[in-house]
Amino acid sequence: MNEAEGIDYQALADCLAGVDEVGRGPLAGPVVAAAVILDPGQPVEGLRDSKKLTERRREILAAEIRCKALAWSLGRAEVHEIDDINILQASLLAMQRAVAGLSLAPELVLVDGNRCPALDYPSQAVIKGDSLVPAISAASIIAKVSRDREMVELDAEYPGYGLARHKGYPSKLHLEALRTLGVTPIHRRSYAPVRRLLDGTG
Repeated sequence: MNEAEGIDYQALADCLAGVDEVGRGPLAGPVVAAAVILDPGQPVEGLRDSKKLTERRREILAAEIRCKALAWSLGRAEVHEIDDINILQASLLAMQRAVAGLSLAPELVLVDGNRCPALDYPSQAVIKGDSLVPAISAASIIAKVSRDREMVELDAEYPGYGLARHKGYPSKLHLEALRTLGVTPIHRRSYAPVRRLLDGTG
């Protein structure tokens, strides 16, 4: 066990918000963040990094989190913002928006990763926080479920790209569809595979 794994992060504050984002890697769609303040009196069993859960398990846990949490909020940055300010800054912006939307003011905000957005509350970055901090795990889950649902909806709006399957990530199917069908308004023009197609070098 490393030092970080030995810390009971959830005990650092009575009103603790966990924050995480999903969608840095995809070629299409927004980046979505969530902030969650769990209720110590209503624990949610089985919280872990959303990527390590099945889709069905994520859906079940997301519903339980939304029901039991003291507060939760989603934030996002749109494709044009990602292209304008880069994905790192857009991810931080989405996290800022998620925290700003909370109905309770947290005493402490724990953020997955090694960077914290500028916040009005004390904050700390936690590497691998989605595996170490229950509130961050919860944020990871509801952010991913929300974004995945949106990509399924966008698949109906932009058929042929397989968005419901790969959620916008650069799979072989997605890259082939981009070459044959072209770039849509939901594609991130600053990302190299998309940019090369627009430049005629892809």
